[in-house]
Amino acid sequence: MNQEMMKTRLLENFPDGLIEVHDLTGTANHWEVSVESQSFSGLSRVQQHQLVMAAFAPELKTGEVHALAIKTKLKN
Repeated sequence: MNQEMMKTRLLENFPDGLIEVHDLTGTANHWEVSVESQSFSGLSRVQQHQLVMAAFAPELKTGEVHALAIKTKLKN
């Protein structure tokens, strides 16, 4: 999975999102993502992160995405 694929997946799941994606190691399997979206309204930080992780469930399961650091914020 590359940076553009990560961003596209996040935009599919959070169409109103302001998205940033960073490859932390240059190996395309350790990522940091930042998502700002109205989808997080009324959700705890844990629930917000669970939504983001669900977008990459298949890749996390297979190890294609080995590590995923997540930052979330409610979009104003």
